[in-house]
Amino acid sequence: MASSLQGRLPINEDVLLMQKGTPMRKVRSKSWKKLRYFQLQEDGMTVWHARQAGGRAKPSFSISDVETVRGGHESELLRSLAEEFPLEQGFTIVFHGRRSNLDLVANSVEEAKMWMQGLQLLVDFVTNMDQQERLDQWLSDWFQRGDKNQDGRMSFREVQRLLHMMNVDMEQEYAFQLQAADMSQSDTLEGEEFIEFYKALTKRAEVQELFENFSADGQKLTLLEFVDFLQEEQKEGDHASDLALELIDRYEPSESGKLRHVLSLDGFLSYLSSKDGDIFNPTCLPIYQDMTQPLNHYYINSSHNTYLVGDQLCGQSSVEGYIRALKRGCRCVEVDIWDGPSGEPIVYHGHTLTSRILFKEVVAAVAQYAFQTSDYPVILSLEIHCSWEQQEIIAQHLTEILGEQLLSSTLDGLLPTQLPSPEELRRKILVKGKKLRTLEEDLEEEEEEELESELERGQEARLELEAQTEPETPEMSPRSKDKKKKSTPIMCPSLSALVVYMKTVSFHSFTHSREHYRFYELSSFSETKARRLIKEAGNEFVQHNAWQLSRVYPSGLRTDSSNYNPQELWNAGCQMVAMNVQTAGLEMDICDGLFRQNGGCGYVLKPDFLRDTQSSFHPERPISSFKARTLLVQVISGQQLPKVDKTKEGCIVDPLVRVEVFGIRPDTARQETSYVENNGFNPYWGQMLCFRVLVPELALLRFVVKDYNRRSRNDFVGQYTLPWTCMQQGYRHIHLLSKDGTSLHPASIFVHLCIREGLDGDES
Repeated sequence: MASSLQGRLPINEDVLLMQKGTPMRKVRSKSWKKLRYFQLQEDGMTVWHARQAGGRAKPSFSISDVETVRGGHESELLRSLAEEFPLEQGFTIVFHGRRSNLDLVANSVEEAKMWMQGLQLLVDFVTNMDQQERLDQWLSDWFQRGDKNQDGRMSFREVQRLLHMMNVDMEQEYAFQLQAADMSQSDTLEGEEFIEFYKALTKRAEVQELFENFSADGQKLTLLEFVDFLQEEQKEGDHASDLALELIDRYEPSESGKLRHVLSLDGFLSYLSSKDGDIFNPTCLPIYQDMTQPLNHYYINSSHNTYLVGDQLCGQSSVEGYIRALKRGCRCVEVDIWDGPSGEPIVYHGHTLTSRILFKEVVAAVAQYAFQTSDYPVILSLEIHCSWEQQEIIAQHLTEILGEQLLSSTLDGLLPTQLPSPEELRRKILVKGKKLRTLEEDLEEEEEEELESELERGQEARLELEAQTEPETPEMSPRSKDKKKKSTPIMCPSLSALVVYMKTVSFHSFTHSREHYRFYELSSFSETKARRLIKEAGNEFVQHNAWQLSRVYPSGLRTDSSNYNPQELWNAGCQMVAMNVQTAGLEMDICDGLFRQNGGCGYVLKPDFLRDTQSSFHPERPISSFKARTLLVQVISGQQLPKVDKTKEGCIVDPLVRVEVFGIRPDTARQETSYVENNGFNPYWGQMLCFRVLVPELALLRFVVKDYNRRSRNDFVGQYTLPWTCMQQGYRHIHLLSKDGTSLHPASIFVHLCIREGLDGDES
């Protein structure tokens, strides 16, 4: 299919050589290294592989699946094979989501460079595609799949089979549209004819009806008509006039329409399908919150046992766990450190069969990737099980590898009265762990040492002067004899000194913490203990978290690396709710949903009632002073929903939409539509769902599409989760994500949202 996209495809010598194909070794482990023949297809968007040149090939990956390409020296696996293969000949393809990396070794350094440069060129091209180009590519991919003999055309039977793959039941209506699209009357569809057929299939009757409701002539929206729509339906407020002009200029395809300030149906649909028409408010996408408040005023995106990429008993430990966590916005990562061979500390889940990695490699990865996604501080949560000697090595690695990134003293050298802010700690790495003394004692000793140093310098100067006039050697100063003797600590002082604002302490009670602990000291709670404290003393927990940090971690019984729902811990103001980020599912959808806002920087400002040490808020018993809301969600239609089981070509989904609210316990609810039989391509529901929410500041919304199954649990199709505070009202598209959190473009659902004040009150 010769699409407009292929005309713009960046073609250079690297891409042309990739299209010819080359043999490379695919490496999965030290023992699994197999020769495969890799080739970029003519569309420039997919790579296939075969056991040998000319052999039966199968798809390996799409360029749109690739996040980046790394050199061989950055791969743990390829580094372990450095004696067998030169690192310059190896490279790693890193995919979006949780898909495992692909390690390859080329036959020469030149071939490796050619693949790395060519792939990165294509990845950059795909990343910068606009909405129409992405749709063109999606259509091109489907056409390639349907055109079995690759002759550039499809028979009606091939089209019917392709429609089944695309979740469309081939009814009589579609058959007529198919014949109408066959302009050449060849009983086949060529590339452009397929595009016209697709356009006929994707006409949006519900959007056209909405358009005609506001258009006087049914052909266009004048500027005033579009302003009315933005104010009445989209709740855009006083700035609707200026916004209307911007949107017309951005989405109206015809130049004459732009000049006349009118919006055609195509332009209207383009707006509704864009980021401006998305359910997620675009003003919440960049960093928009106050980042100058103390650290304990923020939720902090946190990872548990970050080194694990599998289960907690036998799973693989990998530096890749840290790279992925940091790149997805985690700002607190955990490191379990044990004595290793040859004096080098190692990281793994102690007393289990999980594999081991070197601590210094973890620190090197953190140094490289800490601030690629966010400039705000990274917290290294250290669990140290090492001897004194290896603790000194830990301190040495942290100091030498992290360098200026490591925060090793208070920001101004003075005793603070509260924790510093994310803004003050930009591009700094903080160590969280045990500490021998208080921060006050550390600073006091620093002052004493500075004073002693000055006295020493003065003494040395005096002695030097005396030595010039008297030949006798004076008696040494007795100062050191008077110095206070200290008992040998169980922790290495050089490591203890690196813990500044994050000293871990045992939790006894909220009263004990108030009376004995300082603001820079924090406690960790298992999910079980934290839940119990919320039930028993929810308001005290809220007040505690208003002045001190808390970290919550998954139960030790979660050996499969499953997750708990972070929402109920956030409700109490717990900042670092650590997740097994390697495990996809509902709980990670909620976590990703909260941290999707504020530039994805890993810090989200807590509501004001969770930042007040005198707060009366109780997460289990919210008081009536909160302004309750009613949310009306009309689930209208779906577009291009993916097939759940791609191996069953003839099976078409029966989609339904479930809307879930997560927040305080009384607000947590879910409702769903009925299912539409045999239509994943353009299902229509048109059903209204109603939710009553007492504390919207804490609520998250999750939209899930399921494939109805009367015999078993409904299968997951796609989802999207976002904070209530980032939701836009009106007619909105929700662009679905996979279970892994990657885009399912162009899959979406079309909804109308309306928030009313009070539980049954007037529209706000």
